[in-house]
Amino acid sequence: MQFNQLGTTSLKVSKICLGTMTFGEQNTEAEAHEQLDYALSQGVNFIDTAEMYPVPPLEPTQGKTEEYLGSWFKKSGQREQIILASKVAGPGLMPYLRNGPQLIPEHINAALEASLKRLQTDYLDLYQVHWPARNTNYFGELGYQQLDTETPTSMENAYACLIQVVEQGKVRHLGISNETPWGVMQYQSLARANNWPSIVSIQNPYSLLNRTYEIGLAEISHREKIGLLAYSPLGFGVLTGKYLDENAPANARLTLFNRFDRYSSNQGTKATQAYVQLALQYGISPTQMALAFVNTRPFLTANIVGATSLEQLKENIGSINVELSEEVIEKIEAIHQHQPNPCP
Repeated sequence: MQFNQLGTTSLKVSKICLGTMTFGEQNTEAEAHEQLDYALSQGVNFIDTAEMYPVPPLEPTQGKTEEYLGSWFKKSGQREQIILASKVAGPGLMPYLRNGPQLIPEHINAALEASLKRLQTDYLDLYQVHWPARNTNYFGELGYQQLDTETPTSMENAYACLIQVVEQGKVRHLGISNETPWGVMQYQSLARANNWPSIVSIQNPYSLLNRTYEIGLAEISHREKIGLLAYSPLGFGVLTGKYLDENAPANARLTLFNRFDRYSSNQGTKATQAYVQLALQYGISPTQMALAFVNTRPFLTANIVGATSLEQLKENIGSINVELSEEVIEKIEAIHQHQPNPCP
């Protein structure tokens, strides 16, 4: 396993992070524990979850992912060996959660206490704002659309509350997710103006099908020392090639849940075909080529991989040992130039 520093902290996190959003929906508790045991055995020390998981978010299953992690910590006694990250939900989804979650102190504190209880721990190593509490472009929206009637939630009040839970020892470090360059620099401005600890990570989508992070956020990662935690590095599994030729594996996410069409556009399919053909041409697993490319990015802190089977997880974690030749990288870039960011 390879390790990177988490922002400016003293923490060293594995470059492969275990994503857990299938736990409680597509994976049973026993399967979740099996995945956790295997990941730990391979040197993974970084686990990412969220209060809204599993996905798709549903009231009957909300929080089960954290519960499965908590039962594993209790059984295994491995909490101190793990760098644990979770997230507080933003507004606009899940009306059943706190009558509609808001990024206000009352909701942030309630969310954190509930997560700690489910996880059976008294602290988080990283606590992240899952998505912004303002109108902006995220979750597959490439362009920003102005709303003149918008009244955004105060970022300063939310950040102040998050700083307070750090001071209380319930959280060690703070991160953000699904953010824009403007949003990241607002957090940085607030930190500097108030002498607060800076955020240490940005969890955004990044894959061969979506390299929009490179446009503005990559420079911020470099200059502000806030690395990327890349989610959906396989584009919901699309980059494995398993959905090509109208294939629909019985228990795969896009087969089970038709709401996930972010990576299934015509342009996305064409690009996927090109990447899969390139991998096969060089005798590389399409899955491992896609993940290995993400692993090469200089702005990357960790590549978040998830799986519904142990075999998938083994292949995903194994990508850390795959080195792509300059020739393969050049051909990936050629495909990207021909079909840039088909699935933002």
